[in-house]
Amino acid sequence: MDALRRGEVVVLPTDTVYGVAVAASVPGATARLFAVKDRPTDVALPVLVADEAQARTIAEVSPVAEGLMRAHWPGGLTIVLPRRAGFDADLGGRDPSTVGVRVPAHDVPRELARKVGPLVTTSANRHGQPTPPTAEEVRAVLDVAVVIDGGRCEGAPSTVVRVDGDTVEILRQGAVVL
Repeated sequence: MDALRRGEVVVLPTDTVYGVAVAASVPGATARLFAVKDRPTDVALPVLVADEAQARTIAEVSPVAEGLMRAHWPGGLTIVLPRRAGFDADLGGRDPSTVGVRVPAHDVPRELARKVGPLVTTSANRHGQPTPPTAEEVRAVLDVAVVIDGGRCEGAPSTVVRVDGDTVEILRQGAVVL
């Protein structure tokens, strides 16, 4: 937790794949995450949260989004929603008015988000490369402050949907089939 609070990049297990994470509340932390991954800043970063209530602190949740959350969270569904006023973490991407948010079905990231706040997170790999399934392999690929070993993480990446009013658009098919 201390590394996250200092704005350092941490590797953590999730229910899908290993992720790299920073605390959304620490200025400059997302820039470090983009650099560690060699990720272009025009590719937006999603946010992991502890629960639906924490999601509501960073995103505007419509009834359609609420239904998806109740049906698929915790789990492998990332929902792109309008950002709540005041949540100004630099997530990159082309649309700073939205945020991709997810509650993972894994205790480690949920507990960290509960204690530190929302976590800007993405897969623990170099941009465009496969995500290694073990902490040891991730450590060999990425230069990060802390690696939390959660055993093998070989799930599919999360499904990503955008919710706009009553419309749900699948942006990436992954772990959750809609």
